[in-house]
Amino acid sequence: MAKKRPQTKGKPQVTSGEIPVVGAREPCPCGSGRRYKACHGRDAAHAVTELVQRPFEGLPGEGDWVALRELVPAATVELPLKDALPEGVPSVTLATVLPMAWPALRRDDGSVLLGLQNDTPSGDISRDLADTLQRALTTEPGNPVQARRAPADGPRLQDLLDANGAFEPVVHSGFEFWVPDSENASGEVGASLERANAAAIPTVKLTGVDSAYWCETPDKNHLRWVMPHPEEKLLDALARLHAAGSSSLGEGTRLVGSFRAHGLTVPVWDLPSSVKAEDVEKPAAEFAERLADALATDAPLTADERRARGGLTNRQVTLS
Repeated sequence: MAKKRPQTKGKPQVTSGEIPVVGAREPCPCGSGRRYKACHGRDAAHAVTELVQRPFEGLPGEGDWVALRELVPAATVELPLKDALPEGVPSVTLATVLPMAWPALRRDDGSVLLGLQNDTPSGDISRDLADTLQRALTTEPGNPVQARRAPADGPRLQDLLDANGAFEPVVHSGFEFWVPDSENASGEVGASLERANAAAIPTVKLTGVDSAYWCETPDKNHLRWVMPHPEEKLLDALARLHAAGSSSLGEGTRLVGSFRAHGLTVPVWDLPSSVKAEDVEKPAAEFAERLADALATDAPLTADERRARGGLTNRQVTLS
């Protein structure tokens, strides 16, 4: 026979918010007699592992957050906080990657660098980043911040950042922004800097449309454009343009598919190696106008458009 669980009659009742986190195999502090992992720990574990499909939704520049998380090697953005910066913290800067993959770094001058492309322990990148940011603000200058699992009830970036602040990425050719004197970097930081620079793909942010990034690879160049539209509606619109022969960005360019990343769709174009970022500024702006017209169309897809949509769907790759 199964062992009887201890009775809890007469014990004071507590709410979930008052129950501390203990070891998974320890008795739950609520007094149920069950192990924590089988009682209140189950809800806590679910809260920190449940995947948030659009972690950057509601932040200024959502498309650029996605691009910097998944597509852009080296970039920085100044982050405005809702509240005033703490004393001794002159600035907070988001960075795609930090040395040794640190989650964050409090520099000697007190400024904070927050890494975006790190692995996160929960299903909510926004909550993990907010937890790292809060700890970085109080870390002693000259020290990195280590990774940890964020509390399930902790704040998210949407709670800490100024929703009216600008989000303006600065794309760099390398990672010299890591250190004030990059030419004399040595030791682990110097080695990490050298490796990162060697792997960085040349990338340029377009100025005429939002969240579009040109990049250069050995065989061909690409344009990767993070779009905010609902996926099904966007695929319909792209299919209409593709079937009409108006989905390219000029001679020799081709819409080849798309990525899915953090709840948004990222159409991708192949470009000839001779086509540079400045060459696609005007074609991209013209494409944006054609796309707006296609998005406004509610007519059912034709047979050709359905075939085009099927091809685009088959060439989707999920990044997150």
